[in-house]
Amino acid sequence: MSKGTLFDKVWDLHTVTTLPSGQTQLFIGLHLIHEVTSPQAFAMLRDRNLTVMFPERTVATVDHIVPTDNQARPFADTLAEDMITALESNTQTNSIRFFNVGSGRQGIVHVIAPEQGLTQPGMTIACGDSHTSTHGAFGAIAFGIGTSQVRDVLASQTLSLDKLKVRRIEVNGALAPGVYAKDVILHIIRTLGAKGGAGYAYEYAGSTIEAMSMEERMTLCNMSIEGGARCGYVNPDQITYDYLKGRECAPQGDEFEQAITWWESLRSDADAVYDDVVVFAAQDIPPTVTWGISPDQAIGVDEAVPGLDSFKTDEQPLIQEAYNYMDLAPGQPMLGTPVDVCFIGSCTNGRLSDLREAAKVAQGRHVATGIKAFVVSGSEQVKRQAEAEGLDEVFVAAGFEWREPGCSMCLAMNPDKLQGRQVSASSSNRNFKGRQGSASGRTLLMSPAMVALAAINGHVSDVRSLL
Repeated sequence: MSKGTLFDKVWDLHTVTTLPSGQTQLFIGLHLIHEVTSPQAFAMLRDRNLTVMFPERTVATVDHIVPTDNQARPFADTLAEDMITALESNTQTNSIRFFNVGSGRQGIVHVIAPEQGLTQPGMTIACGDSHTSTHGAFGAIAFGIGTSQVRDVLASQTLSLDKLKVRRIEVNGALAPGVYAKDVILHIIRTLGAKGGAGYAYEYAGSTIEAMSMEERMTLCNMSIEGGARCGYVNPDQITYDYLKGRECAPQGDEFEQAITWWESLRSDADAVYDDVVVFAAQDIPPTVTWGISPDQAIGVDEAVPGLDSFKTDEQPLIQEAYNYMDLAPGQPMLGTPVDVCFIGSCTNGRLSDLREAAKVAQGRHVATGIKAFVVSGSEQVKRQAEAEGLDEVFVAAGFEWREPGCSMCLAMNPDKLQGRQVSASSSNRNFKGRQGSASGRTLLMSPAMVALAAINGHVSDVRSLL
């Protein structure tokens, strides 16, 4: 029975049946695929003589392995070339829409689907990528899935899933200047823990969230998975509808107005029942930076690395491991921590508004000597828009490299990798050991504006100093 939350309403509407295991067989309205997790899934279909059940509900792009400096084909990396070739073949064979490099619509899968209007309220969405939770910003229920589940969705358009509990996370008040959506989600994860959301969907609410743009909400929902939640969402509202109106794959004309009526009915009811409620005050959220090897190992930029005794006993071995790996000591300030590489991009922070904020910091300044700094748009469309506004000229004049769209150094399944023990100031989403391409490389997560300032100063800095 629905508890009146958007999650429960959408789940119930997409339930095909309850399986003997107690799991729900859930219909998936939109399936997004890319070159990394789909080749094996298509091979499994061929092995079983199966076809794609609803190719019109599947959309593909290439993002993880795409080089951001030289995209001439064939790619220099033969494995990358093999992956994109397989995707080209599989999409053509199965009549699946494919936004390839040079199409004008290629980009990171979680950037291109919203900007094309594919992502809409009330949908169930799946993709073989953990940050599929991004699409929840529109009031969709979106899951990252594994390769065998990609196969299942291709073959049946359904998934077998355990139903989640729902935690309402309220953030109220106005964010201070220099504090962004990235800081909000890092603060939430810092407080609730990297495993705090296990078994939950997160519903983000409160006046702070209601004031956010769609791109800010996407950043927020994107990192739900880093807090252990399976998905995160925001109830659709006028900001959602204004963003979607006129986009290529969104309803048009009278159908759009009818869609709004439908989307409004899916919003969580005023008397909805939640399994948990957590409330934050926006005024308590500072510019936030990670210091360790898990996204919850984060502090305000003007704080010091926390001491071992501030953590529970069972957490202390991981904390000690983080100290050792990051070469940071308890009590050490984060301000002034030297960096080597500064990366602005990813499905978390590679959208136009992210680039605008970083460009404000870069304007009239220059990257410090010896710092490698580069900007990677989240999509071909974002790149075009940024260039139309002259943002590329601002970055290049400041000493940043202006790259082609792709996942780039977020996962480093492409030539963009850290070398050795380099320290990266990154606007991406994970600071795991080895995440950015070097087995010993170190990652500090922060907002795009903070990354830009780190590049200019050569070390971790407080963006509020400019405001």
